[in-house]
Amino acid sequence: MERATELPLRLQVADYELIETSEDLDSLAQDLLSEKVLAVDTEADSFYHYFDKICLLQIATRRQIYLVDPLAMGGPAELAPLAPVFASPDIRKIFHAAEYDIFVLKRDCSFEFSNLFDTMVCAQLLGYPSVGLASLADRHFQVNLPKDEQRSDWSKRPLSPKQMSYAASDVLYLVALTEQLSRDLRKVKRMRWAQEEFEALTRREWSERSFDTLGYLRIKGARKLDPKSLSVLKELYLMRDARAREMDRPPFKVIGNRALLEVAEQQPRKLADLSSIKGITDLLVRRLGSEIMNAVKTGRKTDHGPIPKLSSGTRRRMDRPAERRLNALKGWRLTRASEVSLDPGVLCPNSALETIAWHAPRNAKELGEIEQLKRWFVREFGAEVIEIAMAADPTPPSKETGKQEPPPDPGD
Repeated sequence: MERATELPLRLQVADYELIETSEDLDSLAQDLLSEKVLAVDTEADSFYHYFDKICLLQIATRRQIYLVDPLAMGGPAELAPLAPVFASPDIRKIFHAAEYDIFVLKRDCSFEFSNLFDTMVCAQLLGYPSVGLASLADRHFQVNLPKDEQRSDWSKRPLSPKQMSYAASDVLYLVALTEQLSRDLRKVKRMRWAQEEFEALTRREWSERSFDTLGYLRIKGARKLDPKSLSVLKELYLMRDARAREMDRPPFKVIGNRALLEVAEQQPRKLADLSSIKGITDLLVRRLGSEIMNAVKTGRKTDHGPIPKLSSGTRRRMDRPAERRLNALKGWRLTRASEVSLDPGVLCPNSALETIAWHAPRNAKELGEIEQLKRWFVREFGAEVIEIAMAADPTPPSKETGKQEPPPDPGD
């Protein structure tokens, strides 16, 4: 495989090589083990399929871009020869917004990671107002990255030249961008912060995603329905998911939420009545009309019982001392974030502030035991946080527990 010269920052068709066979992938994997830095991105098909998968893997060295097509080789599992590359501590792997890429590469390929670098995390720690890759490319290189393939179906073959050029552009600037961001982070003495975030990403594991049986309650307007209509909506939601799995399509592409809600409200008695509902097309009636009507009929048999509390997004009720601590911490965060030129949510997310307010840490050890907090935040700002929390509520914590614990969530 011939090596090109240093990559230009204006992409040409000849600047990338398509890898479609296991033999070429084996050769590439061996070559990449001698590199010191790689830029990486993935393209998946979650917008078009129920069971999403990696459809393309982009890798850039300082000289060449490779578009690795796992579907041409039989599927994402065929990317296995690259496992030593991603696991190597001697090769820096650069991503932008690495979380999703790491998630799908671990899920589909069982890869392990070390020596990670995330340009979006760096931009956040530098206090950039916009941290998207297109914004960074414009800010540092005065180029406009293409956006017209963001919703492309990456599972279709053959890939068009436009798709491949778009995919290549996602890794073209990452090596040069990393060098610039690293210099800037060192100037403000935040490179260690970034490294700690990268290491946390490499260790992160995700539980297997399961179907949310209460997802119908998250549809806008669902909680305003009467018990009968809510029961119908539940049956429609379950029917839609079953059909989406069978068709391997995202549920919203089978029937939209708005249409589900209107069917639940109107509860049509005849198949012909479906066509008058916005979002229910004649084609949909032909394909799913009988199943929709069966779901309506089943839902009408019983009223929905008490609405269960949803665990995610449900905020625990705080007692007054915890509320005082939280309000004081939010005031401190707003001022401190401005002083250090960080977005308040990057400095410390609301959920983390609430956890601090609940646990009322009285010393560095107790603060460090809160797993949700980033190490750099505890190290750099922990003393201030403890002081603010204690000043807002000077009452000592319980001698029995050593800390003030939140009351049980009635939704748990």
